[in-house]
Amino acid sequence: MKKALITGISGQDGSYLAELLIAKGYEVHGITRRSSAPNTPRLDHLRRGARDSKSGLFLHYGDLRDSSRLSTLISEVQPDEIYNLAAQSHVRISFDEPIQTSDVTGLGTARMLDALLASGVSARFFQASSSEMFGIQKSPQSELSGFSPRSPYAAAKLYSHWMTINYREAHGLHAVSGIMFNHESPRRGSTFVTRKISRAVAAIKLGRQRELCLGNLTARRDWGYAPEYAVAMWRLLQQDEPTDVVLGTGTSASIKDFLRFSFESVGLNWEDYVKFDDKYTRPTEVPDLMADSRLAKSIIEWEPEIFAQELAETMVNHDLSAIEGHVVDVPIGRIWEKEAGR
Repeated sequence: MKKALITGISGQDGSYLAELLIAKGYEVHGITRRSSAPNTPRLDHLRRGARDSKSGLFLHYGDLRDSSRLSTLISEVQPDEIYNLAAQSHVRISFDEPIQTSDVTGLGTARMLDALLASGVSARFFQASSSEMFGIQKSPQSELSGFSPRSPYAAAKLYSHWMTINYREAHGLHAVSGIMFNHESPRRGSTFVTRKISRAVAAIKLGRQRELCLGNLTARRDWGYAPEYAVAMWRLLQQDEPTDVVLGTGTSASIKDFLRFSFESVGLNWEDYVKFDDKYTRPTEVPDLMADSRLAKSIIEWEPEIFAQELAETMVNHDLSAIEGHVVDVPIGRIWEKEAGR
């Protein structure tokens, strides 16, 4: 039985990845921060068998700012694969908290890499890099595009990206970066714009909310479906040669487009409900991100199937059900079934 260690396991990506790996027969260990309130609701459906360990999921307290704890966990777990997904990942908040973002999102990766190297454990390492690193580079962006980060978050992610490359080239670690474009789902945090939109649309449709306030509506992003990106992470670590690749759908839609898709799915016109609020704008904006994922298609046979319109409709339908108390977040059947034979 293979073992995987996931940082950020309680987040959107971590929960989907844990689900996938358990379905593949892995023993999955996750690092989560100690909190006075429950912070693992995305993992509840995986933990129901945890009392007798049949779930295959084990959680450990830890923090990317604590080098000693990271070293201890890697040595104790002895993982075959490490997925570094933890970060302060909200771009707008990174302008307000640049030092904390740098410490966790940037230096946290260096601490993980250093702990892995010092442990002597021969684990493969995946780094969750971000399309925000490209900044204002011309679309579509590929592995050959330059970087021009436009936020503290993007700068911290770029540091992590280059440190991953450095540890691979200087120390021989099997370390790889997946440069992931925006990927969303019903498990996305409520402060991120796509989930903010889907929750508001559901609430407006059901008469629980009157309006939605947003900032810049013209920014374009390559929006995909998070479970498909969990598949890409796993496939990348199965390659004999570590290769950094761009992961995205190859399409882009503006925030205005996402609004239209979401409101139209419930028969409403977004312009009747959305208002501009300057507090939601960023000091420096990234206008257009769209992936050129031909390399990923070639080396890991990865090609996403869910795009912005279906994604928006899926998220709105989930939030409609959640408000009415009917929703149960279940494993993503068709994606996991497709992976079963790999």
